[in-house]
Amino acid sequence: MKVERVSYPIMTPSAARGVLEAVFWEPQMYYLIDEIRVAKKGHWVSFRRNEVTSVVSMDSAKTWMKSPEKFRPILAGGGADDGTQRNMLALEDVEYIISSEVRLSNVGERSGQKIEKYMAEIVRRAQAGKCFHRPALGMREFAADFDWVENLDGIPLANWPNEDLGIILYDVFDPTARNEGFRWLSEQELESSKRGAERYEGRALKPQAVFFKARIENARMVCHPERVKLLRQGGVHHVA
Repeated sequence: MKVERVSYPIMTPSAARGVLEAVFWEPQMYYLIDEIRVAKKGHWVSFRRNEVTSVVSMDSAKTWMKSPEKFRPILAGGGADDGTQRNMLALEDVEYIISSEVRLSNVGERSGQKIEKYMAEIVRRAQAGKCFHRPALGMREFAADFDWVENLDGIPLANWPNEDLGIILYDVFDPTARNEGFRWLSEQELESSKRGAERYEGRALKPQAVFFKARIENARMVCHPERVKLLRQGGVHHVA
């Protein structure tokens, strides 16, 4: 919601992608969330959070870099000018099983990488509990533990009757545009490239919220972008 924070009844594919990318990500590959299984539905909990009403614009940051004396910090906390308290209705004690497809991006294909290399790295890191940054469910303070699962059929799922959840967020970025990949060019690559060329390879994505009609069947939510209808502003996109 616009002011009060209310969780969806299940993690979104966007949150699932964020968990996987926290464990391992390279511009040469990307994840397509295939299915989310619910081992624990969790329960609702309500509390208040300290938030801020102001954001730092790029123009403000550039002004502060040129004239540090004009710097104005964002004041957060109880009673601060930029602080506010908002109610949060969230899920607690949840457990999900994420199934995902790993694909090479266009950047990866041009570099001659092999998908097996990244699959092996994902498994090693997940089994060892390693991550680039701590995974979270929706917001960074909601830290998530993770582990690698070999046998999905051996894990009991929650008692969740078949249910249409309606339209929920699929991703804050268009999943069909992630295949290009993105990486910054090194100084050596920039020197050897043509003058005025971009400082990166691939495609810099802009946030574009995509939604879909979610449905729970046998405590599973299918969400592969090629198996569901993605709802965007201006119409529906369906890849059969």
